[in-house]
Amino acid sequence: MGNDDILRTHLQELRRGTVVVASLIALRRPDYGYALLQRLAAYGFPVDANTLYPLLRRLEEQGLLTSEWNTDESRPRKFYRTSEQGESVLTRLLDDLAAVQTAVTGLIEGVDR
Repeated sequence: MGNDDILRTHLQELRRGTVVVASLIALRRPDYGYALLQRLAAYGFPVDANTLYPLLRRLEEQGLLTSEWNTDESRPRKFYRTSEQGESVLTRLLDDLAAVQTAVTGLIEGVDR
């Protein structure tokens, strides 16, 4: 396995958890899957559709997202939104992410505890 493959594997692992956080943040404003894919990519979170749609279903099953169908247009679309429970979990995830960033920064700077 070459360095590029190793790096790609670790980047994928790192982004796997952050895409949940990014989706919960982005879906504070209701949106449908394809638009979410585009918005996440625009902010540096490129996600494959085959990854995002199962994630959205899982987050909905966990109660972190709500959804509703918009049938006003020619093609019905399912819109997702972060639920109250999703906001609560997101707050905890953001706190933990900040703690991880502080810890990593401390390691980089060589701060002793």
